[in-house]
Amino acid sequence: MSEPVLLVDKTDGIATLTLNRPAQRNAMSLELRSLLQDAVKDLKEDEDIGVVILTGAGKAFSAGMDLNELADPDFEAQPASVKNPAVLLTSLHQPVIAAINGLAVTGGLEVAVACDIVIASTEAQFADTHAQVGFVPSWGLSQRLSRIAGTQRAKEMSLTGNFISAQQAYEWGLVNHVVSPKELMSAAISLAKDILSCVPQAMFMYKRMIDGGFNLPFAEALEYELGMSKEYKGPSAEGIGARRRTVQSRGKEKSTKR
Repeated sequence: MSEPVLLVDKTDGIATLTLNRPAQRNAMSLELRSLLQDAVKDLKEDEDIGVVILTGAGKAFSAGMDLNELADPDFEAQPASVKNPAVLLTSLHQPVIAAINGLAVTGGLEVAVACDIVIASTEAQFADTHAQVGFVPSWGLSQRLSRIAGTQRAKEMSLTGNFISAQQAYEWGLVNHVVSPKELMSAAISLAKDILSCVPQAMFMYKRMIDGGFNLPFAEALEYELGMSKEYKGPSAEGIGARRRTVQSRGKEKSTKR
């Protein structure tokens, strides 16, 4: 019996989703996108999960859409909810960490930049080959890439289709950290645990604040933040004091390890 094309593991408050079509470079077939939709729906209702990690099996993170399905006459009839995995991921209230293990190409790049934090293996490569094969993006790449890397760098990537290394992606702001292949998942899990050390309600609200205000004019974004802060019901004064002591202790431990 073959393995499912999406592997889901839940451990210690962290859900790890693994795109599992290595022979097809984890191209996102309808089956894979449907399972991702199911996983996202489940995670939205799972109060025990605070962080999600997305990675790929084999030598690729994802090559994007499965092009073999585009020739299917029923492709356009596919439900809109499964057509766009980037929208699925951004709908999660939990932060999503992309652990890029290999190639992140075209739709795979779209999915990567839709995640909240990106960690890349030194073996990872990134490219937007939409125009090279005669397509234009529909999962948000033309807008997200330019906002993250700047319009000139985005145009260079998208209009040439050239591949860039993990280090170049880091220098351009597409990647938060670059680590060795052996360290990739442990680095992602370590970062996820750091996130889990936050008060969950505050952490989820903070993500909403950043995402919701990103495209607003600055003055409106400040008003948005103020409104959200009034909506937030935080811990008591005693609870804040206890948390502050915990944070101070954790900071000392991390400083000692360095």
